[in-house]
Amino acid sequence: MIIGVCTLKLKIYESNSLKEKRQVTKSIIGRIQSRFNVSIAEIGLNDSWQTSIIGFSCVTNDTQHANQIISKVLKFIDRDNRVEIIDYDIEIM
Repeated sequence: MIIGVCTLKLKIYESNSLKEKRQVTKSIIGRIQSRFNVSIAEIGLNDSWQTSIIGFSCVTNDTQHANQIISKVLKFIDRDNRVEIIDYDIEIM
């Protein structure tokens, strides 16, 4: 069993309050869950209204497949013009 884990720090441009931040992050999280079938959640910086830390993971039987899923999710988030990926960390176990 191979587990791929990624944490990323996002800068949210359209956010001027915690309510707006939550709208953007929930939208992104929901679309990723439905499209890529990964476990994903906001895991940090909950009280900051322009930055967020999101973590997601996938379970597979192939390291290459785990890398592909993580890469596709990162590209999907990178194409969203509401946010910018500041930093990310990938771990394959």
